[in-house]
Amino acid sequence: MSNQSNAAAVRAFRILEILSASGTPMTLAEIVAAISLPKQTVHRILKQLEAAFLVSREAGSRHYEPSSRVRAMAVNALMHVGPAAARHAILQQLVDKLGETCNLSMLSGDDLVYLDRVETDWSRQLKLAPGSRVPLHCTASGKLLLAFLPRARREKLIAHLPLRPRAENTITDLEDLREELGETRKRRVGTNNEEHVPGMIAVAVPVMLDRNRACAAIAVQASAQRRTLDALMTFLPELQAAAEAMAATFNE
Repeated sequence: MSNQSNAAAVRAFRILEILSASGTPMTLAEIVAAISLPKQTVHRILKQLEAAFLVSREAGSRHYEPSSRVRAMAVNALMHVGPAAARHAILQQLVDKLGETCNLSMLSGDDLVYLDRVETDWSRQLKLAPGSRVPLHCTASGKLLLAFLPRARREKLIAHLPLRPRAENTITDLEDLREELGETRKRRVGTNNEEHVPGMIAVAVPVMLDRNRACAAIAVQASAQRRTLDALMTFLPELQAAAEAMAATFNE
């Protein structure tokens, strides 16, 4: 590869990096300011990335964001390379302490995706392999990560979520969901009281990149026949310690 091609590839990657770090879609002017390249150069690279389905825009929008293809690649990388083994070990140690199934998940588009999951041997389990996707509005981790999003991005996302009932306690009203997310952010703990699957409850804590940004969530899940939400809440010190250890793997 020529030096010129090399430089172009690095610039394209840098733009993807800027878009991914932003957390919200960006205009051409915002990207130009962040990368300090001529406007025409950035526009040309964006067109190339868009043609390759690496960045996307909503119809009629001037705002760019990483495409679903890039998001899927990022999830696969987090699941299989780098500190993946260290993350699995943290989850396994947590399961050994709590005796309940635990998972690590993150936002991916309009869903929650499991990066890893360690199950116990209890007979009644919801089998969800790494890579599985579940709804945001009725899961402990989904509601928690929604609650930590910047307000504008959160409002845009929940306004388009299909709030379909999954179980008797699923939140299906947008105003009720807004209220739940506000409480969730205050307490920094997500709960699922038989909202996704009948008979299953969960508690989640954030994996923080810094004081205000959550990159993932760790949750403990149990059968409502054996545990209560109050009982799962007693696991918060262990969950938070695991989340702190997990955060170090995202900063490596």
